[in-house]
Order: sequence, then structure tokens, then C-alpha cells
Amino acid sequence: MASSALIRILYLATCSVVLAVGASAGGNFYEDVDITWGDGRGQILRHGRLITLSLDKYSGSGFQSKNYYLFGRMDMQIRLISGDSAGTVTTYYLSSDTQNPEQTSTHDEVDFEFLGNASGSPYTLQTNIYTQGKGNREMQFELWFDPTKHFHTYSILWNPKHIIFLVDGTPIRDFRNMESKGVAFPNQKPMRIYSTLWDAEDWATQGGRVKTDWSKAPFVASYRNFTVDACVVVDDAESHSGCNSSNFGWWNQELDAESWRKMRRVQRGHMIYNYCDDASRFPQGLPPEC
Repeated sequence: MASSALIRILYLATCSVVLAVGASAGGNFYEDVDITWGDGRGQILRHGRLITLSLDKYSGSGFQSKNYYLFGRMDMQIRLISGDSAGTVTTYYLSSDTQNPEQTSTHDEVDFEFLGNASGSPYTLQTNIYTQGKGNREMQFELWFDPTKHFHTYSILWNPKHIIFLVDGTPIRDFRNMESKGVAFPNQKPMRIYSTLWDAEDWATQGGRVKTDWSKAPFVASYRNFTVDACVVVDDAESHSGCNSSNFGWWNQELDAESWRKMRRVQRGHMIYNYCDDASRFPQGLPPEC
């Protein structure tokens, strides 16, 4: 099992900082997450080292982190549904949504969504970002490996200037802070980590043309090695006061020249949709971050 990252715990309510040296994230799912829905379809196994989520025609399942975070690096290893997974969506994402309707309309969210496929077709990885409730920033990739045979690592690096999506350590997308151009950036609302498995046959596979084959159920996705190095927000405080320590290695991290070249190679070779190239979708003009 990969070595666990340190958590630096930030007590924002009192604006004091406590460094929990040696504290572990990723050592045990019993300590890190709660299974929140699915009536037993989500299970923590192997003494807390593995989670499986399952989906059948009656329900999917999901879990969420116990903590809220405001900036950090989050890594999860996932093995996706094997065989015919058409119509299913497996997710791993950050969200500030507290189920409060007043906050949902202005929530922030950072998404990995894995869109199921018919047997023999590549999985589609969709990334998206919501700021102040506004999404429509999809970028889609065909994965260049079989994500059902082995576990692969999916990471979100979130700091005040960048949100970087990585697959097995390779960056695939960099959403930069462009508040100077009037583009909202997630930097105020703490977010939990969520993972879900659910049925989206009306749109997930080939725009909904391929439906879920329920004779293949239950569909199962597996998660392990959840590691976090992040500001942990206590009492769901909606502030980032004091969370500016240069002790965080990711705080000022951005893509260097080699990482940028790797990202561009992935985008040239495997990106199948970019909202910034879809002028027909934005008749009033492309979003300013494009």
C-alpha cells in the first residue's frame, strides 16, 4: 500500500493552525469516509483498505469523506466496472454542496466522471468544474489503458492558482485562476470528497443511445489507497483565513515545462471533447477562460 500523506489540520474557526505531524490519511476507510447511501451496496472491506460500490436496477451507492477540505492534493486508486458497463457512471469528485438548497445553486465542484461503455469500447473520462453553481466546462478523454484490469490513480491538485487533474501522475487538465478576467474560481467554500456509482443510461454512453443491460448487474467499482495532503476545515467554516502556509508542498505548485508537454500530448492524443472548442454551444461567445 502506498505511504500515507500527512494531513495538516487547520482550525479555521479560531484562525489557529495545528500541524498534525504523522497523522495519516488513507490508512483506513473506516476512519476517512462514511458510506452515505445504497442500502448495503457500498461496502468497506479488507480491514478498511478497500471500498466497493455496486449498482443494480434498484439503486446505486456512494460514500463521502468525513472531512471538508480547502485546497490540497487528493489521490484515489480506482478499478472501474469490467465488461459491459454502458449506462453507468462512476465518480470521484469534490463538492461544497451541503444539500442546503440555498447553497446548492452557488456550489463549487471538481469532477472526475467515468462514463460506462459497451464491451470493447474505451471508457470515457469526463472532467468538469463548477464555480458559484456554474458548470458546462466539460473536457472528455478516452482512457489510453484498460481501467478495469488494474487500479489506477486519479488525483486532484487544488491550490489558489490552479486545479490540476492527473491520471497516474500525468496531468490531463489545468484550470487556472482567472478571477482577473471575471471567471469565478473555487477558493472560498470547503469541499468534501465524494464517490458514487449510479445509473445514467439516458446520457452516459453514446449520448444515451446505448442503455444499461441490467442482466449484467450488479456492476461493481473498487477504491483503495485514498491519500490526502490538505487544509482540513473544522466546523464547515466558509473561510480560508490562515490557510496560506508555504509549508504545503502543493500550495504554489504548477505545471513545469515537462509536465505541460505531457499534458498537451494527452490532450492531442486522447481528448475527444473540449467545451472551449464548441462554439455552437456558446452563441454569445466562448467562456472567457477559453
